[in-house]
Amino acid sequence: MLRKKSIFMLAALMLVLSVFVSACGGNNTGGNPASTSGDKQESTATGETRSFKTVKGDIQIPAKPQRIVTDFYGGELLSVGANVVGVEPTAFQNPFLTDLLKEKGTKEVGDPTNLEKTLELKPDLIVVMKDTNYEALSKIAPTLYIPYGTTTNIYDTVKLFGDITGEKGKAGQFIATFDKKAAEGRARLKGVIDEKATFGLYELTDKNALWIFGDNAGRGGQAVYNALKLNMPKKTANSKEQTVQLSMEVLPQYDADYMFLTTYDPDKKGAALKQLKSSAVWGNLPAVKKNRVFFNDFDTYYRYDPIAITGQIDMIVDMLIEREKENKAKK
Repeated sequence: MLRKKSIFMLAALMLVLSVFVSACGGNNTGGNPASTSGDKQESTATGETRSFKTVKGDIQIPAKPQRIVTDFYGGELLSVGANVVGVEPTAFQNPFLTDLLKEKGTKEVGDPTNLEKTLELKPDLIVVMKDTNYEALSKIAPTLYIPYGTTTNIYDTVKLFGDITGEKGKAGQFIATFDKKAAEGRARLKGVIDEKATFGLYELTDKNALWIFGDNAGRGGQAVYNALKLNMPKKTANSKEQTVQLSMEVLPQYDADYMFLTTYDPDKKGAALKQLKSSAVWGNLPAVKKNRVFFNDFDTYYRYDPIAITGQIDMIVDMLIEREKENKAKK
């Protein structure tokens, strides 16, 4: 058994090395830690390539990558029309991406990114948020490490991934669609929502931890604050932190006229939410008394890729309009 295992490991190593030799780049050449592309391009036997600056150094990548494997950047790449052949497992739980991934026949590659699965997909570019397997992945295809938080809004995000994929035109088209959707959403809310009203984004975990979020930590933040330009609670607006954990005692200081709550409850027990709702502090919040609390699906509002953000705009506008109609009907 030991001899067979050794032979298998040797064969696998030779395969990785053969892919590395034939790949069009991916070695770290040192340099600037910025995550922007360089202008240098050159022609190789496998097509045109160019240098891209990352925190790992300058990486030679295809000018127009055709088969991309990623971990957590599926939505970012799909927003600019990239052919994503492999992505991490939870992407398939993203309701905004499910159909797109099925249409493309995208495969899951594990978390951390599995080397064998990646090899089988024959990528010409790999883009990762985590650098766990960076060196090994770099031997399969040119690998870009783009750390979480490299961009902080949808505009910079789409621009970055349009640059990575050589699809700046498609990036511009996506932004134009987003801006149009955002303007339409603001117009629909005009006269329905008080312009001075505040909106808070909260999350409760199955461990009874309660958090409030800013405009760039998912939970609908970019759609609510950046696209629809709705007002943050004063405490959040004055904070530099994107996430703040709250105790029940301080919750009234962070409340809002409208409150959106997601619940992280993977086992669907419901105990934490039941306890929150039974709290006297919760029951006395103005948003609760005025029926302006929204209990939102975690998988839907956790997402913060450009496609999800755009999709969340209509969902938020629809729920606000419907709730105001409901509340008026009760008067």
